[in-house]
Amino acid sequence: MNATTADRSGQCHRATKETKIDVTLQIDGKREISVQTGIGMLDHLLSALAFFASWDLTVRAEGDLVVDDHHTVEDTALCVGAAFDQALGTRQGICRFAHAYAPLDEALARVVVDLGTRSHASANLALKRERLGQLSCENIPHFLASLASAGRFCLHADVLRGENDHHRAEATFKALGLALRAGCRVDDARSTLSTKGQL
Repeated sequence: MNATTADRSGQCHRATKETKIDVTLQIDGKREISVQTGIGMLDHLLSALAFFASWDLTVRAEGDLVVDDHHTVEDTALCVGAAFDQALGTRQGICRFAHAYAPLDEALARVVVDLGTRSHASANLALKRERLGQLSCENIPHFLASLASAGRFCLHADVLRGENDHHRAEATFKALGLALRAGCRVDDARSTLSTKGQL
């Protein structure tokens, strides 16, 4: 089944002693988004990503927030990534490479992706605060790395300028959504965009 005829949806259930996560994701969605992780800022960033990717996304996460936010952030990213990987299927015919810029007031973020199944993440957000609400700033690039790992794609995210950490983080997730939307677009369903002949 190629990308033009596939129902590009995926789901993930993850249950450990630390977290319980349920995710459903539709790539060609109507922006029907409901995210509840127990971490308000993570909900905000994930909702922005899904909106600009034009996904339908449902996330329900319960984690050991009495410890800290790390396990919930990481496992949510792994689950969203796994659902995205499942939704992409064989990836035949997609544009694969894409980039996007997103400003938010004084902040400007650039994200470049390669959806060709090779996992890698490099994120330079230069966040200065320790936390944004209940979300540790150190866990924001970790979320991106975990998402790319489980989603099997290459991600480079850079904030080019900005003073406000909320703006820097949100611009990054908006740019990521735009880049993923462009990379998932069907270019030629008869071909695979790879010099190797397969992804």
